[in-house]
Amino acid sequence: MDMNWMIFKRVLVSGGKSFLRGGAVSAATVLIMTVTLSIIGSLIFLSALLTFTLNTIKDKVDVSVYFVTTAAQADILAVKSQLEQLPQVQSVTYTSADDALTAFRARHATDQLTLQALDELGNNPLDASLEVRAKDPSEYDSIVKFLEASPALSAGGTSIVDRINYAQNKEVIDRLSLAIAATREIGFAVVILFAFASILIAFATIRLAIYVAKDEIAVMRLVGASNAYIQGPFIVTGIITGVTAAIAVLLLLWPATWYAGVRTQAWFGGFSIAGYYGSHFMLVFAIIMLSGILLGGIASVLAIRKYLKA
Repeated sequence: MDMNWMIFKRVLVSGGKSFLRGGAVSAATVLIMTVTLSIIGSLIFLSALLTFTLNTIKDKVDVSVYFVTTAAQADILAVKSQLEQLPQVQSVTYTSADDALTAFRARHATDQLTLQALDELGNNPLDASLEVRAKDPSEYDSIVKFLEASPALSAGGTSIVDRINYAQNKEVIDRLSLAIAATREIGFAVVILFAFASILIAFATIRLAIYVAKDEIAVMRLVGASNAYIQGPFIVTGIITGVTAAIAVLLLLWPATWYAGVRTQAWFGGFSIAGYYGSHFMLVFAIIMLSGILLGGIASVLAIRKYLKA
């Protein structure tokens, strides 16, 4: 047990010294990994922002069913009762034609031309409506299909539904969902590109370190050192590179998210980048740190394996 610990300690110390001896080359590797991990971090926040925006829009979406002006209140309330019995429906709000007119006048209180035109009509041109809110936004399609399959009829047998306004809302949600998916795919491609560049640079750094230490490695082979013992310090060097870059990114994110949050919170509908970073720090920490370790470790393993096979 003591012997294993001594070997492990030597590997760690040797890897740390190799990282420090790398000087400018190690710094350049840390820099490119920092850029890569910064992009990963930016995508985390971008994904959170897009999800927040989509959920905000979905929360504001509903199905509004407008009825013809001749529809009787009792018939409309009968439709309301049917909708409330659906398991997908969270709530149904009834707005009478008079209430709709009152709300319209309040919204256009400063628009005298509109109010004058409304007065000249002599009657209420607005329809009574039902605002239907689903428990889940994905259920609106089934609610609309229910309304279309079971048309609301008056006592005379004619349809009392004038129109249903969900189609436009659905189009907005679908377009936003596609934009989010496209953004994530493009972001993933950018991350892969920079990750590949990071691995190549780290690969070159480790290969250079191996070349410098080739005489030492040859002696270690002669005395029977295992490949794992030879590889260990270089893997440690790669991991230290990744961890250093991850720490740099995590530290830079504090002022960056605070500054960006102050500037953009009003634009993003209340989404606070700094608040998200603070409340999800462990998640961001885990993703950034694990990404750094994997980038450095993978580059080191690839470089060492190629050398040992040579």
